[in-house]
Amino acid sequence: MKFTGIWHIYEMQMWDEDYFNMEVQAFIEIDAKGHGNFQFGLVSGEIDGEIVRGNSKEQFEFTWEGNDECDSASGSGWLELKEKNTMQGKIKFHMGDSSIFLAKRVK
Repeated sequence: MKFTGIWHIYEMQMWDEDYFNMEVQAFIEIDAKGHGNFQFGLVSGEIDGEIVRGNSKEQFEFTWEGNDECDSASGSGWLELKEKNTMQGKIKFHMGDSSIFLAKRVK
């Protein structure tokens, strides 16, 4: 699967680098089965997703469950390759904020 790997988030629309890298280098990790995890700032979660094709685009769409500053959180999102090792995505909190982000594959 094209989205498999570890990706470092290097830009987020809603949050600055001081926040999204505050505990660890912000990342998203996806395995070949469409499962994975992520962390940015004080938000972390587990991902369950799948490839969706339509309108000549291929996206990895996912739902997630996790924590935001120790409170339960959940939501959804999508990923889209821009180049082989660069992607754009969106992460959304259920009934809350959302942010576009950019990430580069590191592994």
